[in-house]
Amino acid sequence: MKEDNCLHAALICLGMLYYSHAVTTEKLNHTRPSLHGHHEKGKEGQILHRSKRGWVWNQFFVIEEYTGPDPVLVGRLHSDIDSGDGNIKYILSGEGAGIIFVIDDKSGNIHATKTLDREERAQYTLTAQAVDRNTNRPLEPPSEFIVKVQDINDNPPEFLHENYHANVPERSNVGTSVIQVTASDADDPTYGNSAKLVYSILEGQPYFSVEAQTGIIRTALPNMDREAKEEYHVVIQAKDMGGHMGGLSGTTKVTITLTDVNDNPPKFPQSVYQMSVSEAAVPGEEVGRVKAKDPDIGENGLVAYSIIDGDGVDMFEITTDYETQEGVVKLKKLLDFETKKSYSLKVEAANVHIDPKFISNGPFKDTVTVKITVEDADEPPVFLKPSYIFEVQENAASGTVVGKVHAKDPDAANSAIRYSIDRHTDLERYFTINADDGNIKTIKALDREEIAWHNISVFAVEVHKQHQEAKVPVAIKVVDVNDNAPKFAAAYEAFVCENARSNQQFITISADDKDDSANGPRFIFSLPPEIIHNPNFTLRDNRDNTASVLVRREGFSRQKQDLYLLPIVISDGGLPPMSSTNTLTIRVCGCDSNGSLLSCNAEAYILNAGLSTGALIAILACIVILLVIVVLFVTLKRQKKEPLIVFEEEDVRENIITYDDEGGGEEDTEAFDIATLQNPDGINGFIPRKDIKPEYQYMPRPGLRPAPNSVDVDDFINTRIQEADNDPTAPPYDSIQIYGYEGRGSVAGSLSSLESATTDSDLDYDYLQNWGPRFKKLADLYGSKDTFDDDS
Repeated sequence: MKEDNCLHAALICLGMLYYSHAVTTEKLNHTRPSLHGHHEKGKEGQILHRSKRGWVWNQFFVIEEYTGPDPVLVGRLHSDIDSGDGNIKYILSGEGAGIIFVIDDKSGNIHATKTLDREERAQYTLTAQAVDRNTNRPLEPPSEFIVKVQDINDNPPEFLHENYHANVPERSNVGTSVIQVTASDADDPTYGNSAKLVYSILEGQPYFSVEAQTGIIRTALPNMDREAKEEYHVVIQAKDMGGHMGGLSGTTKVTITLTDVNDNPPKFPQSVYQMSVSEAAVPGEEVGRVKAKDPDIGENGLVAYSIIDGDGVDMFEITTDYETQEGVVKLKKLLDFETKKSYSLKVEAANVHIDPKFISNGPFKDTVTVKITVEDADEPPVFLKPSYIFEVQENAASGTVVGKVHAKDPDAANSAIRYSIDRHTDLERYFTINADDGNIKTIKALDREEIAWHNISVFAVEVHKQHQEAKVPVAIKVVDVNDNAPKFAAAYEAFVCENARSNQQFITISADDKDDSANGPRFIFSLPPEIIHNPNFTLRDNRDNTASVLVRREGFSRQKQDLYLLPIVISDGGLPPMSSTNTLTIRVCGCDSNGSLLSCNAEAYILNAGLSTGALIAILACIVILLVIVVLFVTLKRQKKEPLIVFEEEDVRENIITYDDEGGGEEDTEAFDIATLQNPDGINGFIPRKDIKPEYQYMPRPGLRPAPNSVDVDDFINTRIQEADNDPTAPPYDSIQIYGYEGRGSVAGSLSSLESATTDSDLDYDYLQNWGPRFKKLADLYGSKDTFDDDS
């Protein structure tokens, strides 16, 4: 603190000396204004008065960051007119006046009352003026001056970032630029060395260095290996005052990572790999894996594997798993333990991407030996052929040998084999196979025209190991024999004109044969020997499997004969040949002069000859009139209405009055139960109606059926009631709807009078005698119970 005060006092003295020198110089150069003035004569005899300036200054200096106990004296203002009697008052205005800078209005001393920071504000502009203390009249014009804040080294250097990250390839040459770090100093770069920075490295030697003036970090050691050390931490310092003692400093950390280059070849950790595989393995199955280690990373560490030599080159292959960087050995072909029990491979691992800069570090590949042992497996039987094709003639007798399949056990045990046919491929069971020797035979006759090829599958299994089986397809061709005679290719129907000319062709026919082409065409057409000299038609074989039918004579008549049937014999070219007789229907038709068909109906021709057009029209008119009369009669009959008034002489009880009332729903449906005719009062529970046809026909007892000529209605009804009561299987299939019971819970009871004949009833039917002659029959049957009992 003492040293700072001395320095500050020295600066004040310097400022005062500067001020005194300025005032002295001004006094030497200018004339001070005088109340009396100084007279000069002009060119024309005028007297000129020139005022002299009281003071001249440009700027003051004050040191920043002053922390003394007293305000800092910045400078002193003094006017020549100030005689020291206190009549002059000094006034200060401008930036910071009265707050930062204050002036003694008597002495003119200017002080800084606060600590100044150049980095916040480098200078202040102020205005000074001398006025009369009593009247405040300006004695001097205002003068402007600048107070500059003089810098001191109070700010250390600061880096733009607290931490830096950089990458550099491994094995880079010495002096390779890594990164540039930059620091800044808030001090005044134009004043002294406060802002002059020098960079140096504190941590990171001897691997890296930094340029003192630029801050560029460079490699300092050659052949730095990422695989040995990947990351480095470097501390860089920036110091002001040109790096001299007493300067302020700042540091930053730089993390430098070595990036990978392909400078390491792949290496197998061992010289021989042992693997094993079962002979039952299928192609594509994985046998084992090998891996060469490459300390490089990324694409520089990619390794590709290949088989370059060995006796298993044709049996195995190797692929690269780029996720695990392993070589995957896979089976390429089927193996046979009995044939070869071991294989040897020479596998090479090589880098995919090679950097030419480090080619001298090569070769970037390595080899290893892979020994593969084949393990014995229990194999299924093997057929001698992958498929079989046999032939058998159609219509061959049952038991005919079709062919033989053969399989063997490839294992050393050589187990016995049993054969069978997959019945899913022979659903109709046309064939059978001998389980011991594999002979395939027919079970029934084959028809080539039905199935030309039979595709079956045959199984072969080991006798003692049923789970070991093999399957082979067997195709059986049915060889054609000439067992089908040729027939017409279509249902031919020919037409010949009545006016046809002799030798005129009117139809061409062809044939079809179900047999193979060897037993089919060429077809031969001919007429039977018995009609070879047919007087009406003749046949001509065209020798191209067709034949033409021609007219032998002229003049056909539909009235005499309108239809002819011509038999034609067709023979095929098989051995032995087959033939058939086919009938061609020929109709005689009427044609015009050009041979165009008009009509082939003989009846229509006759009608035209007997009836004229007028007669036909008359017949049709009569039929229409009769139809109109019938329609009118039916319409008038429907419009006729029945009288609604009942004549007095007619008994009301003879009229049936229909009430279109809806029934009682579910309660009425119970009335259809036939059981209510037997004893409706004794039924407990609901018995559903079963409208089904009885399985057997109930036969009434002979003693209950009345004589055919009996006219006793009472006996007839009693007989029917007894039959219904004793037949539980006969629902009412007739059209009579019996409402024998009102329904469960009805107070009316039964509405049927039929049961009164078989049950004890207290009803009195004597009133039926008073209903007239129309009810006499009912009165006789039910009117008097005593009489009925006596009669019976």
